[in-house]
Amino acid sequence: MIARLRSLTIRWTSVVPALAVVLLILSWGRDLAPVVVALVTVVLAGAVLAAVHHAEVVAHRVGEPFGSLVLAVAVTIIEVALIVTLMADGGDKGSTLARDTVFAAVMITCNGIVGLSLLVASLRHGTAIFNPEGTGAALATVATLATLSLVLPTFTTSKPGPEFSSVQLTFAALSSLILYGLFVATQTVRHRDYFLPVTRQGDVITGDDHAAVPSSRTAVISLSLLGLALIGVVGLAKGVSPTIEDGVEAAGLPHAVVGVIIALLVLLPETIAALRSARRDRVQTSLNLALGSAMASIGLTIPAVALASVWLSGPLVLGLGPTHMVLLALTVVVSSLTVVPGRATPLQGGVHLVLFAAYLELAINP
Repeated sequence: MIARLRSLTIRWTSVVPALAVVLLILSWGRDLAPVVVALVTVVLAGAVLAAVHHAEVVAHRVGEPFGSLVLAVAVTIIEVALIVTLMADGGDKGSTLARDTVFAAVMITCNGIVGLSLLVASLRHGTAIFNPEGTGAALATVATLATLSLVLPTFTTSKPGPEFSSVQLTFAALSSLILYGLFVATQTVRHRDYFLPVTRQGDVITGDDHAAVPSSRTAVISLSLLGLALIGVVGLAKGVSPTIEDGVEAAGLPHAVVGVIIALLVLLPETIAALRSARRDRVQTSLNLALGSAMASIGLTIPAVALASVWLSGPLVLGLGPTHMVLLALTVVVSSLTVVPGRATPLQGGVHLVLFAAYLELAINP
């Protein structure tokens, strides 16, 4: 009887995503009291952990690199919906939200997540081992997308200010989609082995010896619950965004900090999943998550905001300022030097984390 009761007990990872969606429906479009904000924050944290669990189940079923791709794309699609919604509600303040959030995602993934993953793996296992061919291809795509979408608008002259003209924005959107699609095809079809974890002897790891592969039914259920959890994460993040904006304004911080906080919340599932992989000496999976999320953030957000700009009033500012361009250039150079050897020590992880800390400091004190 006890065993039967235990079998009927619903795990918290199944309850929390549904609870997050219910709370999202009840709180959508309303001014939240401080107590409700605290409740939303707790449920938001639970939804993040549930999303990580279900993403790992799906990833274990479909294998790498498909598992990393599922989580990165799922989070980014909902992140794009959040950005467009906030832009529609934000008026003139929303003109830079897409730029701030996308650039924050690039810095969080390429320096924060990468740095933490390399540091954790190298401290635990001596050195962090990964595949330079796949990681280098991902980094090159991220650098190209970031330059085309976030750097060039600062220097174009067809339209005043750091903005693209309609033709230039269309070109950037189409280029982003083409490059992202080409990368996904490379990652999952023609050169899939470049994105699989490797052993310290250089052999490709094609499976996970530590746990049985879940059934198709379990994977489908986890995929559905992953979708619910991510909807809850991003929707509840939007719900607390007015509180975040009020807090940022009351503290006298730049409005760009709002984009940083939103990106930090949205990227929590990838961060936790990447750290777990790094602890298991699957650094390539961590890098797939980090760089894949950066790529998806640009490759899907820019086309979405380009389309949304047709009916949204106000300017769409995408060009970075000089300080952020220097940080982006330094990130690309340091990441290239990190990727080339195919292995990293705690030093490389620390360098990336210092760059991430510099980004946070300059976001608060520009």
